Amino acid sequence: MNYYGKAGLIFLGMMAIAATMQAQSGRLDSLSVVAPNAELKQVSSQFTFTEGPAVNKKGDIYFTDQPNDKIWRYDTNGELSLYMDKTGRSNGLYFDKKGNLISCADVKNELWSISPDKKITVLLTDFDSKKLNGPNDLWIDPKGNIYFTDPYYQRDYWERKKPDIDGQKVYYLPKGKQQPIIVDADLQQPNGIVGTPDGKHLYVADIRAGKTYKYDIAADGALTNRQLFVSQGSDGMTLDNQGNLYLSGKGVTVYSPAGEKLGTIPVPSRWVGNLCFGGKGRNVLFITATESVYTLPMRVKGVE
Repeated sequence: MNYYGKAGLIFLGMMAIAATMQAQSGRLDSLSVVAPNAELKQVSSQFTFTEGPAVNKKGDIYFTDQPNDKIWRYDTNGELSLYMDKTGRSNGLYFDKKGNLISCADVKNELWSISPDKKITVLLTDFDSKKLNGPNDLWIDPKGNIYFTDPYYQRDYWERKKPDIDGQKVYYLPKGKQQPIIVDADLQQPNGIVGTPDGKHLYVADIRAGKTYKYDIAADGALTNRQLFVSQGSDGMTLDNQGNLYLSGKGVTVYSPAGEKLGTIPVPSRWVGNLCFGGKGRNVLFITATESVYTLPMRVKGVE
């Protein structure tokens, strides 16, 4: 999502988070996916609004502080450092197989590719000559094709006051192409997105509707067989190697592949924007939560 579009959601969630923290404090071990005796560690609280964590091949995690237009790195040795300034107001991030960091660059509503030497290539600027709402989150399938959500959250740094495109949609950008394809136009406000490592299924959260859907991915990239997975929306999401889905917002909620709620990881920040797995063994859950970032050792591993 975005700092400016989340203010209302954050405010409404503060009391619920406080209650959850009080009820579940010290119970992380009761969640089967969490490592024994694990504790949530606050890495830093120096940010304004953290988002879009992505993991590279080594297990280093890159994330955005979107209002401050920066990308940070948290490496496998636990070192935090500024990676890049002036990032196009990057929001969601994802690494491609070549090590390029693909970014939802919010300042001009584009998709960027940031090379390891920080060279910027603009992958996408519009849809049918109309400015996109604001690409928010993305996932890259095993063939290098990109799926991304395009909700509309009015930014105070935009000149426009309304969207150029009717509706808020999910798009598919085939590898090497310059125009995306609409793959679902029947959503209120799509936000978090992630796919399975075999490229067969996609999850998309409709945060305004409070729902998360699961799709089959056809050979041509189209989405078919949309099913309600859970009646909960999400800002960002990730999967582990057991197929469990992690949804963010008021803490982190974990669901089994069958949609059964396994439990909630309470996070002592106003809002959890996104999350991913990182570390040398991919067994550390990295959580971006408003002003802070956190880590939590896990029994399971990430697949992104």
